[in-house]
Amino acid sequence: MKPHTARKRFGQHFLTDSAIIDAIVRAIDPRPGQALVEIGPGLGALTEPLLARAERLTVVELDRDLAARLRRNPALQVVESDVLRVDFGALASAAGQPLRVVGNLPYNISTPILFHLLPWAHCIADQHFMLQKEVVDRMAAGPGSKTYGRLSVMLQWRYDIEALVDVPPEAFDPPPQVDSAVVRMTPFAQAADVDAARLEALVAAAFSQRRKLLRHALGRWLEGQGYSGDFDLQRRAEEVPVAEFIALAQALPPQK
Repeated sequence: MKPHTARKRFGQHFLTDSAIIDAIVRAIDPRPGQALVEIGPGLGALTEPLLARAERLTVVELDRDLAARLRRNPALQVVESDVLRVDFGALASAAGQPLRVVGNLPYNISTPILFHLLPWAHCIADQHFMLQKEVVDRMAAGPGSKTYGRLSVMLQWRYDIEALVDVPPEAFDPPPQVDSAVVRMTPFAQAADVDAARLEALVAAAFSQRRKLLRHALGRWLEGQGYSGDFDLQRRAEEVPVAEFIALAQALPPQK
């Protein structure tokens, strides 16, 4: 079988460091009977040790050549698709249980993947992903940090986020030009009841001019929504805790 050449257009960087792979699998701790879904299995660096513990695995792979290789293993259910088109709710329904989603995500579309998974958080047990360390830092950032922003708020509304393992470029072939990290995302059993689209629009407006006080961009946005409450706009967006953004979204007048 000829070796597979990493494809730049798919953002492929294959994990090769056995110590890192072992640390990731130990963190995931897969068990037989669980509904595991791996995004972008690539050459199977994580797939094989996950299978050794879980016995069965669903994999989502866009690369046609890699999908063909993966189908040779009868223990794998291969979904050959762009992950941004996959219905994770349907996968959970078919499994009859919440999903455990894992993967070394393509760095060029990692944020879109995280947002694509948000609506399915209610049918996911947990998520373990390899991402750019800079993205993980933003996901886990708290108020007052320069890395705290839209991604922090939108994900911390729905998940408990824990950075687990830092991964250097030399753990991959070919090495990426950035440091990486593994993150655990555990959906809250009871997430705040809020219109996700309005929260996202609110947060986007708040961080659209992050160096200015909120009364500029967010103030105008709130006026357009008909909001007349007393939210403190004399702050910058990075000073506002996630809970306050959620409470503000909940306090907005109903859309006409």
